[in-house]
Amino acid sequence: MVIIKNPQQIEGIRQSSRLAAATLAYTAGFIKPGISTEKLNTIAHKYIVDHHAIPAPLNYGGFPKSICTSINNVVCHGIPSPGQILKEGNIINLDITTILNGFYGDTSATYPVGEISKTAKKLIEVTKKSLDLSIKSLKPGRILNDCVGKIIEPFVIKYGFSVVRDLGGHGVGLKFHEDPFIFHFDKKQEKIILKPGMIFTIEPMINASKNYQVVLDINDNWTIRTFDGSLSAQFEHTILITPTGFEILTSL
Repeated sequence: MVIIKNPQQIEGIRQSSRLAAATLAYTAGFIKPGISTEKLNTIAHKYIVDHHAIPAPLNYGGFPKSICTSINNVVCHGIPSPGQILKEGNIINLDITTILNGFYGDTSATYPVGEISKTAKKLIEVTKKSLDLSIKSLKPGRILNDCVGKIIEPFVIKYGFSVVRDLGGHGVGLKFHEDPFIFHFDKKQEKIILKPGMIFTIEPMINASKNYQVVLDINDNWTIRTFDGSLSAQFEHTILITPTGFEILTSL
């Protein structure tokens, strides 16, 4: 059941989302060759706690860290580690979710580590653009799939890329994950109508190949990688549907 948030809830989610966005921007400033993903986790954790909030991923379903750090062919849920050192040419997605006064805000972005390949640059550019195009189409009365899957999938396949299908966005705000599930490909039977007060994430995960399949790392039961080893990128915003359009809550 999709929850329509009231004005008090919307303001609480807005404040948490802004903190998530600020945490992402602050932590990303430390990305460079030679830093460990554990260090990035520590930086983000301290920033969140210093702002009187809680990192939502920590202990969520047994997840051991405060943020997700997904490098190169890791699609999502990468676990920070002291031994995981960023190298020149890597790309890394930082995924941040905060709980502030009981409200959730969720955002992520993919960043270059030093100089990266032309393919990696194009992947990051196309992934971000696909999210932007989807968000711009949001409006009350429209069908969710028409604004997300029908826009993102055709756009990225023009570049020889593919949309991960086993994972998607989600409602958010009062809980970490709420209805609806957000498909980033054309899910023809999905007919959810956008209404003011809906809050959800759009977070396309795009692979730098025509293979959208992914595989779960059985060693930690969290890390999800591309099936064929291709690079993957992701961008994510928490979005509010307003009476006239949308508001990007995780925008600084």
